Amino acid sequence: MTPTLIWILVALVAIGLYLSWTAGRLDRLHARIDATRAGLDAQLLRRASVAQELATSGVLDPAASIVLYEAAHAARQAEEEQREVAESELSHALRAVFAEPVQVQAVREVPGGEAAAHELTEAVRRVPMARRFHNDAVGAARRLRQHRKVRWFRLAGHAPFPLAFEMDDEPPAALVDRAA
Repeated sequence: MTPTLIWILVALVAIGLYLSWTAGRLDRLHARIDATRAGLDAQLLRRASVAQELATSGVLDPAASIVLYEAAHAARQAEEEQREVAESELSHALRAVFAEPVQVQAVREVPGGEAAAHELTEAVRRVPMARRFHNDAVGAARRLRQHRKVRWFRLAGHAPFPLAFEMDDEPPAALVDRAA
């Protein structure tokens, strides 16, 4: 009877260690999601700030300045539920304003324009990367949370189900061509 009890105890300890390891892995994934979301928020804020700064600089024509300023302001002020839509609209506005390389060249020709165009190019380039990192982390956590062992033993605790950030982040062609 004693050897059987020992084997049962060893099996229970092994299962407990495995479940503990899985819960730790899930916790690390949730921490990674928080970190990547903070990085994504920082890049989105940077892009909106640069666009807003460029719109108020007087470099662009008045119509383009208004369109870009309103989209950037809406993206910065958007509530969490409307953030994806507002950021997508900023992407549309950036593509509309910088559809042709002529607009980018006009910005570069004014004093301080080279730095502003470079900063906008970098901000526009980094948003898709930050979004991809975030969505990859969300996908990994979702896959792990769908396993039966995680659901049955409630290893996710009270953590909310991770949501991907879906937006249109296609950069303006004139800025991408210039960066390449």
